[in-house]
Amino acid sequence: MTPPEVEREDKTIDRHSADYEPHLGVDPELEGESVFASLWSNLRDVFFPTKLPPLQLESKPIAVVDRMAVKRDPVSTGVAVVFHALIILLLFWVGHRILTAPTPVAKKVAAVDLNAPVPKVITKPSLKAMGGGGGAHDMAPVSKGRLPKFAKEQIVPPSRPPEIPPKLAVDPTLVMQPNMKMTNNNMPNLGDPRSPNVGVSLGNGGHGGIGSGNGSGLGPGEGGGTGGGVFQIGGGISAPILVYQPDPEFSEEARKAKFQGEVLVNLVVDATGRPTRVRVIRPVGMGLDEKALEAVRQYKFKPARKGTQAVAVELNVAVNFQIF
Repeated sequence: MTPPEVEREDKTIDRHSADYEPHLGVDPELEGESVFASLWSNLRDVFFPTKLPPLQLESKPIAVVDRMAVKRDPVSTGVAVVFHALIILLLFWVGHRILTAPTPVAKKVAAVDLNAPVPKVITKPSLKAMGGGGGAHDMAPVSKGRLPKFAKEQIVPPSRPPEIPPKLAVDPTLVMQPNMKMTNNNMPNLGDPRSPNVGVSLGNGGHGGIGSGNGSGLGPGEGGGTGGGVFQIGGGISAPILVYQPDPEFSEEARKAKFQGEVLVNLVVDATGRPTRVRVIRPVGMGLDEKALEAVRQYKFKPARKGTQAVAVELNVAVNFQIF
């Protein structure tokens, strides 16, 4: 026979049967245990737990298929590794090129000054001062004869031999450089030793010289000196001093082409310091010749001097058009 306790334990309560009645009172299992006994039992389990015998694992592992495992193709894996390696090498190469890029060399930019520099006055000191003056308003051209003395200033102009000899004779002179060397002769009358004419004429010029010019010099020129034309700088003739000089401008054609050159201008500075007879004797073109003439015509000079007298002189001026 089965004990009633075991029978009671094996009996299953069917909560859905018609005979089931819910128990609303105290649990029969806890009905015989007091509160203090339950508390003591819980404390003992906490602080002095009962040692259980060690568990012995008697089960054995069974090999099963891993559903989470990923199947890899060795060929595709190798291709991926090689591709990523190439990408990494390319990144390193580009970074190295950027870090070792050559430092750009700064280009030297020269400032371009389109204004022409100060023109230089070309002077050639010479003992031969141009000029020359006519004689005594004679009808005939100057005759052949000897030259009078040369002096910087004329006291007595050359003339025909006087009918009555003067008591205090003063030798006639021409306004020339005293150290100028010219061909002369020992003829008794005054005249031009280079003249082919014979007679006693001093020339059909005027103002006390010898020749056909107008001045106290020799020849067909003006003023003192010889050789024709006006005085040249040197031999007692001082150079004119430039006191006002406007800046010459580049022509539009030369500016666009960045053309540069030097224009040589010939001019005569008169006794008042104004430039006259301005002309280009060495052109460069590109419209710079006209610009040089415009600038030189506006120059103002302190006139050249022969001793204490202001005289007109001829000179050349170089106007340099250069891009710096």
